[in-house]
Amino acid sequence: MHVAIIGNGIAGVSAALRVRALQPGWRISLISGESQFHYSRPALMYIYMGHMRYADTKPYEDSFWREQRLDLVRDWVVGVDTVRRELRLHRGQPLAYDRLLIATGSQSNRFGWKGQDLAGVQGLYDLMDLDLLYRNTENCKHAVIVGGGLVGIELAEMLLTQGIRVTFLVREASYWDNVLPAEESALVNRVVRRHGIELKLSTQLKEIVDGGNGRAAAVITDHGERIDCQLVGLTAGVTPNIDLARDTPIAVGRGILVDSSLRTSVDGVFAAGDCAEIRSAGARNLIQQVWYTGRVQGEVAGDGLAGVARTYDPGIWYNSAKFFDLEYQTYGQVNLRVPGEHSLYWEHANHEHAARIVHVDGRVIGFNFMGLRRGHRVCEQWIRDGRDADYVLAHLADANFDPEFHARFEPDMVRTMRAQLEARAQGVTR
Repeated sequence: MHVAIIGNGIAGVSAALRVRALQPGWRISLISGESQFHYSRPALMYIYMGHMRYADTKPYEDSFWREQRLDLVRDWVVGVDTVRRELRLHRGQPLAYDRLLIATGSQSNRFGWKGQDLAGVQGLYDLMDLDLLYRNTENCKHAVIVGGGLVGIELAEMLLTQGIRVTFLVREASYWDNVLPAEESALVNRVVRRHGIELKLSTQLKEIVDGGNGRAAAVITDHGERIDCQLVGLTAGVTPNIDLARDTPIAVGRGILVDSSLRTSVDGVFAAGDCAEIRSAGARNLIQQVWYTGRVQGEVAGDGLAGVARTYDPGIWYNSAKFFDLEYQTYGQVNLRVPGEHSLYWEHANHEHAARIVHVDGRVIGFNFMGLRRGHRVCEQWIRDGRDADYVLAHLADANFDPEFHARFEPDMVRTMRAQLEARAQGVTR
């Protein structure tokens, strides 16, 4: 039996290791044109900033793959023949498979802007983008970044370390306010501006201007403003990379459509990670594009590839990020704006630390923490157990995960949030 896995990111590698554990005698191939070895994609920024080397981003020694008897194929898959069960490779001979996992990840969004294909215009997703960024910033003085998401803030931090001036074009009225509540979004705005970035809110890209040599020389905004620059970073989100499935019998929507066991519409073919769209009866299909969901989906798909039935449980949502020196954690459901939703919010006077507890019908359903580290298992357990806000406030110190000598804010947080609870209760009573 031969299992072929397209993509050696966290989903593909997690699946490969799961199949190997369950089927020691099977042949397993990991195919990637990007890199020979699996590496940590979130670490790309640290390579550019000089904090890490590429070798430091590899979770496993190079000998690991041989020891696990995993065949690493360094090539691009250019076609999938689901009838013959064969992959067409860019350089090599066709590769036959018995079972297949597509774990091709995401690709940067491009919305048909005039000039988006000029030299000096790029996203930031993979090693090729990193190599391109080195070349694009050799003589760069000013960069414009389009889109106010996590990748955009990472790219801005990277560029600032090289002394490059950065202007952000953000279509929302406040940075990332489609995800963050108003207070947390305002806090991030302050952090961005404090680091010297020009933040243009409620502003969209209209056109990228050719300098006459095939390279970007400026952008034009939807307000008619021209901003001269030598680099345009397109970081307006990502979409599932479904290119390989488009001209095949494999059903696609926004992503590659799969059931709760990560099986596609074609027998023996699975999809997992950023490229997968999980069908959901009576609700919007699920696309999850963060590291830990990729790992779990990869493990579930690996079980299926190995012949063991398993259902993917998305569990309690979790994500973390870093806005320069500001750490961010979110758990569960925040900012849903559903009936009965209430928030308890605390923010330190220095505007560098904040916490939010979200509850519905007396049950805590989510947390946001800015500039604070809280314990993952504790916060998840509170949500899973349906604890009320009183219980969480009484035990808030149990979740503290800040380093030993960091300031402790729990007394002030609890005092502020209890006052909000009491005020709301009095309002309801009246």
